[in-house]
Amino acid sequence: MASSRIQTDRARLYRTLRSAHLERAHALPPAAILFRIKRYDFHEELTEGLVVLQARPVHAAWLLLRSRVTTLEISEPLMLSSAWGSALSISALRLRALLGGRRATIVSYALENASPFERKLGLKARLRRASTGIAARFVWRQTDRVAFGTDAARVTYRKALPAPTRGTDLAVIPALPAPCVCAAGSGLDPDRVVFLGAFVDRKGLPDILAAWPRVSALVPHARLTIMGKGALEDRARQAAAEDPTIELIIDPPRSEIHRQLRRASVLALPSQPTATWREQVGLPIVEGLAHDCSIVTTAETGLATWLADHGHDVVAPGCSPQQLADAVVHALQAPHSSADDLPTVDGRLAADAWLFSGA
Repeated sequence: MASSRIQTDRARLYRTLRSAHLERAHALPPAAILFRIKRYDFHEELTEGLVVLQARPVHAAWLLLRSRVTTLEISEPLMLSSAWGSALSISALRLRALLGGRRATIVSYALENASPFERKLGLKARLRRASTGIAARFVWRQTDRVAFGTDAARVTYRKALPAPTRGTDLAVIPALPAPCVCAAGSGLDPDRVVFLGAFVDRKGLPDILAAWPRVSALVPHARLTIMGKGALEDRARQAAAEDPTIELIIDPPRSEIHRQLRRASVLALPSQPTATWREQVGLPIVEGLAHDCSIVTTAETGLATWLADHGHDVVAPGCSPQQLADAVVHALQAPHSSADDLPTVDGRLAADAWLFSGA
């Protein structure tokens, strides 16, 4: 949409925009989407029929000041990279109210399960964090409704930020998917493992590649499909060239991702923490569950407790290749169906309905 004004009464403010946001937007009531950066998994064709505006923080605030938006979804307050942008947009809407406009409701969906204020940083980074921390606390105080996607996120926020000083509504709505509508098909390969995600260290691609020869030794018919793109693409290409049991699919379209997940038995995402990052949920985990895959992951995800309680395999971050291989083999040999464990309504859609209730 090329326009100087927002015509909808709902808006969503993202620092980065990805295909999952766009897919979900098609299933939700109309809302303008303001964003700054396209994610690596952004597919332009999914913007068709949506109001999508790329804008820097000051421009986004200006658009909101002149809009009729009555409910704004912002990035979660503990996402410090978005804090000042969210603060600017909230301030614009509060100024609009002072000038006689309607007060807007500010809502947020929160997944952070590691406080950014506890990370060990250098002096320069600590000064920068102190600045963004001021913005984050302002955003938190101004937010009217927060839905936590995991209980781990709720606990993190309780420890990291002061108790709300006003009537903020809080709820935990688990970030669990409903079964995907494409799942009613044939072609399941019981020996197929999928890695889906960015080709980077923190998503665990090197870990699954290190574990794979051990999986193959124990389950000779096992096959690994690697899907995504990223900095370690050359390493993925080399592994696929050297091992005929590995299939590599670079930057697949959404239809191919669904097809591959539909035929897979196991999804592996062995996320590893860094000094500044911890897996909040892991979209590949959610998509794997939606396609009835058994999950192999680490305790980093905010869904770790739920996954372990429901028969999936959760290992410690930094575990040995053999320990990860044993978990993958267990998942292959004792597959666990998620169909009966999942909600009938996607958790993110349920959270959205609650966040925007009364809007």
